[in-house]
Amino acid sequence: MVDIFPSPKNQLASRGWRRICALLASAVLLAPAAGRAQNNKSNQLLNVSYDVARDFYREFNPAFAKTWQAQTGQEPTINMSHGGSSAQVRAVLDGLEADVVTMNQETDITALVKGGLVAPSWRTRLPEHAAPYSSTILFLVRKGNPKGIKDWNDLIKPGVGLIIPNPKTSGNGRYTYLAAWAYALQTNGNNEKAARDFVAKLFKNVPVLDTGGRAATTTFAQRGVGDVLLTFECETSLIKADPALGGDKLDVVVPSRSILAEAPVSVVDKNVDKHGSRALAEAYLKYLFSDEGQELAAQKYYRPRNAAAAAKYASRFPALTLFTIDEVFGGWDQAQKTHFDDGGVFDQIYQP
Repeated sequence: MVDIFPSPKNQLASRGWRRICALLASAVLLAPAAGRAQNNKSNQLLNVSYDVARDFYREFNPAFAKTWQAQTGQEPTINMSHGGSSAQVRAVLDGLEADVVTMNQETDITALVKGGLVAPSWRTRLPEHAAPYSSTILFLVRKGNPKGIKDWNDLIKPGVGLIIPNPKTSGNGRYTYLAAWAYALQTNGNNEKAARDFVAKLFKNVPVLDTGGRAATTTFAQRGVGDVLLTFECETSLIKADPALGGDKLDVVVPSRSILAEAPVSVVDKNVDKHGSRALAEAYLKYLFSDEGQELAAQKYYRPRNAAAAAKYASRFPALTLFTIDEVFGGWDQAQKTHFDDGGVFDQIYQP
């Protein structure tokens, strides 16, 4: 017999079951929504970058966020990861879900192309071959330049301690190595053996190889190790301006010639499509080429592409002969294979 009009006791039981069922139904309905909220990264961005760039992006990110919010009404969340450039690339290849990468050498991004994370056309998607600014390698010495350092040939003298980050893990170190090699080539009639011997002597004067440029700065400026720090122009200028790093006790030396260090950038296609963040990531990188982005780069001692910004801040950038990777080494792929791949020239000449 069916109880059409249940007793008060049965009514309470019925209401209890209905409540439980309602709660279960709500849980089923809310779970996908919660998952969507957790996975919705369309307004979040992770920029994986090299360590020396941290000061620039500390200023750039709020400026971009303000512009993006004015245009879209949404406040973006921008996260940063900094480290030695090659180590950063390996982290992305190993699963660090970068939306954009802002590196200091082409091989960093071509490695991501080979890994299936970045489209092969990345160089053509932005102006200036996707490199919004550049730098070069200068020398930072102790106040008064007690070792009398004037050019690259002074760095191989006995008793001169050099601080250079590891070329195997740092773009900073790689540019320094290639700049020294090119200098030796050009001053020895393009003699490859002379260049090899010169760079071998140079690295004999390096007491420790830090993994990245900022770690090398700490070793030199704060720990007081070495007589000369070889690093990006932007880093030497920022150190000089920072009393906490003892900048007033250091001097910058501009060599007769050095290397053009371009800083390429790209969206990480596989990740932005997964996160739904492509619009934000593309706008973020395009803003690097904007008037404000170029102004901020020049303020942080990066050589801007924008002619107006370059003219405005010309006094910050000393004139010197700059040679390119293509001119001296036949491009980054060849330079990487010859000098920095396992078993390459650097491994052959460097003795810890």
